[in-house]
Formats: sequence, structure tokens, C-alpha cells
Amino acid sequence: AVQQGLRMGMILFIVSEIMFFFAFFWAFFTSSLSPVFKNGGVWPPAGIEAISPWGLPLLNTIILLSSGASVTWAHHAIVGGFKKDALLGLVITIIFAVIFTGLQGFEYVNAPFAMSDSVYGSVFFMATGFHGFHVIIGTIFLFVCAFRLYLDHFSR
Repeated sequence: AVQQGLRMGMILFIVSEIMFFFAFFWAFFTSSLSPVFKNGGVWPPAGIEAISPWGLPLLNTIILLSSGASVTWAHHAIVGGFKKDALLGLVITIIFAVIFTGLQGFEYVNAPFAMSDSVYGSVFFMATGFHGFHVIIGTIFLFVCAFRLYLDHFSR
């Protein structure tokens, strides 16, 4: 019964996270597909210089996807009983997460718009800010997991 409750709790947590981020995507796409007259009737709103998706956002996406590959490698190494490879995979993932967080901070400082700049700035900073917060929490969890793996708390 406890295992089933834990499983259901995790499923509900994941569903709530999906809905949380879906709301931000909904706000973005609603605003971009049907821009209001107040914002000049265009997207991005008049006076907003958008960040090019081919620069820092693309690099951060590559880093994020690479961290997914390295944490999957670490998981398979744990299941296979390869502690050294699992530790290496977790350390690489933590490094990717720290780099991602640093680059996102750099992007925030150098963004040509602010949170108060119409719906564009609000949705951008809220969605990416909460995503960055999730990455920071995940980094802490991965650090704890790496430490516990080092202390042999995990088995195959």
C-alpha cells in the first residue's frame, strides 16, 4: 500500500508540473497567435527586441539535452552495477546543470527587455525563471544522489 501511495504521489506531482508549465506555454501561444492592439497588434510587441533563438538559447538547449543523456547513462550504470561510471555520469550532469544555470543568469542580465515589458517579458521571465528554479532543485537532488552513490547507498 505504501509503494502504491508513493507511486501515485509521484504521478500526481509530475502531472501538476506538466499543467503548471502548460499554463505558461498557453499564455505565450495565445499572446503570440492573437496579439492585442495594446501591444501594437504584432508579436513580439512593438518596442521589444526578441532574443535570437540561435544563440544562447540554442546552446542552453543543447546543454540541457546533453544532461539528460548523461543522467540516463548514470542511471543505467547504477542498474548495471558500475559505480565509477555512474558517479562520472552524475558529475557530468551536475556540471551541465551548473553551466546551464550560469548561462541562464547571463541571459537574464543581458536581456534587452524586462519582466515589466508587456506580456512578452512577463511570460519569458516567469517560464524560464521557474524552469531555472527546477534545474537548481534538480541539481541539488543530483548532488545528494551522487554523494549517496559515493557512500554505497544504492544497489543494483
